[in-house]
Amino acid sequence: MLSKSTKLKITVLLLGFAILLLLMCGSLIFGYANTNLKIAYDAFTSFDGSNEHIIIHNVRLPRALIGAVVGASLAIAGAIMQALTKNPLASPSVFGINAGAGFFIVVAVSLFYVDSLQAYTWIAFAGAATTAFVVYFIGSFGREGLTPMKLTLAGAAMAALFSSLTQGLLVVNESALDQVLFWLAGSVQGRKMESLLSVLPYVAPAIILSMILSQKINVLTMGEDVAKGLGQRTGFVKLTAALIVIVLGGGSVAVAGPIAFIGIVIPHFARFLVGNDYRWIIPYCAVLGGALLVFADILARFIVMPEEVPVGVMTALIGTPFFVYIARRGFGQK
Repeated sequence: MLSKSTKLKITVLLLGFAILLLLMCGSLIFGYANTNLKIAYDAFTSFDGSNEHIIIHNVRLPRALIGAVVGASLAIAGAIMQALTKNPLASPSVFGINAGAGFFIVVAVSLFYVDSLQAYTWIAFAGAATTAFVVYFIGSFGREGLTPMKLTLAGAAMAALFSSLTQGLLVVNESALDQVLFWLAGSVQGRKMESLLSVLPYVAPAIILSMILSQKINVLTMGEDVAKGLGQRTGFVKLTAALIVIVLGGGSVAVAGPIAFIGIVIPHFARFLVGNDYRWIIPYCAVLGGALLVFADILARFIVMPEEVPVGVMTALIGTPFFVYIARRGFGQK
């Protein structure tokens, strides 16, 4: 733990928030269209209808905001899942929640021709909830009951199953391929502000509730028997935390597709900075998760310019080495 005093933790958190704001400003400026800070400032203070101002308003501002919200949501969801399951690899992507939500949306698009943003949101929630229940149920089988390894294997199996089913549907229904292929790779490119506004009424309260619940999560991580001995209603806390994960994971998939590794890497980095106190981990995850996804989105614009790489590819490139390290350390390999 690097930040030991409360004052230092607040200072580092504010510094992280400042970095997030700078990255969001960079997201408004950098890209294929030639813009700068003055043009971006003029786009909001004296909009003239030029191509540059339209791009900043209609393209770059939504993707900057979506990147920050989705990154924060995935990181918080990962932190809560790791706390509840005591599994260092727990995250919406590893446990198949992203893949399940994505599969449900692909089914809705390819078979039922759904094209409503509000419908995508509720369908993603349903997919996330179904996957979470199935993974928990499968991971609980056996004499030892629920274990981190069994949860990881169950999540990986469900992720592979839903990914295979998704690809199969797209092969059968080629007309839906163009509509969802880029989205399935995980991307904030081309997303409209309406996409964010469709999930924000659910995601924002879930983020706030996660911070309110953080102290109870601290108690729960001490062990269920200890938590019950201290008078905590552990069933209620677990159910509330699970609902938060479903809303944050499903909402993120509905807006940006299944983006991996944010939910694994950021919670570990937050614990490295502030220790195991979830009163600090969750706000740190919100800031650092948003910053990482916005940063990855900026990088994605320059790798194969003038084309863009889906931001999900960038987060995979950034997160894979961390995933390997965490997996080796978390399961006791040398």
